[in-house]
Amino acid sequence: MTTDRGLPAGDARAARHRDGSAPAPLVEFDDVSFAYPHPAAQPGGRFSLANVSFAIGPGEVLGVIGPNSAGKTTLLRLLTRVVRPARGDVRLDGCPVGALGHAELARQVAVVPQEMPRPFPFSVEQLVLMGRYPHAPARFFESEEDRAHARAAMEATGVLHLAALPLEQLSGGERQRAVLARALAQQPRLLVLDEPTSHLDLRYQAETAALLQRVNGQRGMTVVLVSHDLNLAAEVCDRLLLLCGGRVARIGTPAEVLRREALEEVFRCAVVVDVNPTSGRPLVRVAWPESRTRR
Repeated sequence: MTTDRGLPAGDARAARHRDGSAPAPLVEFDDVSFAYPHPAAQPGGRFSLANVSFAIGPGEVLGVIGPNSAGKTTLLRLLTRVVRPARGDVRLDGCPVGALGHAELARQVAVVPQEMPRPFPFSVEQLVLMGRYPHAPARFFESEEDRAHARAAMEATGVLHLAALPLEQLSGGERQRAVLARALAQQPRLLVLDEPTSHLDLRYQAETAALLQRVNGQRGMTVVLVSHDLNLAAEVCDRLLLLCGGRVARIGTPAEVLRREALEEVFRCAVVVDVNPTSGRPLVRVAWPESRTRR
């Protein structure tokens, strides 16, 4: 992935201002702690995040990885103000997210969830046009500009030919791409994705990865990607945040984070970490125990 200047996108984003200063982060977690108030509020019992601090630069793709109940979804909920920290600050472009109005936050942050609520009695086009609402929340009808943005988003995600169909008639993968189109139609500065390829077959996994790289490289959109797919995260992300038990276990480049000893400690299973011969990125696989000989 390269920028218009021909530099690798990660290098271009890491470039300093002309006066030598580093660009201000778009997202900051500053010593954030959080706990669900009752065990029933979180499956598996009481869960908490503790002393989480990190920053995301403008135009960066940050992958959030870790085992189940590590805190990945809670991190997204804090970022999108679904829940509020018990201690510390979550800031967007220097402003606490708690100080932003709902429409202002939605103009800057778009979310692609794992699942859409069902039933959801709307067509693909109607869903995608919902992404335009934050730009004029007092308006009742879409403008031609809104329709143009929606059409471009549907075309980019490969669902334009499905525009008139009800969401209930789509496959899981098609619905996921429609939700991604809605997020792109929002024109956010920050795109937050929670397991975006969980319902996609191999072809659409590859196409989604390529789409995220295009959105990031061409539009400069900052992306936070939560994924259980370590190899997808390794390929599309500039840095990875590895969570374990509500704490930051490691943060750094894929090569720095996806190390055998770190992954085995966090995931508690044997792994093998190789190098993808095409991209040079880490390639992780489980070291399956030897199968027993069938008798």
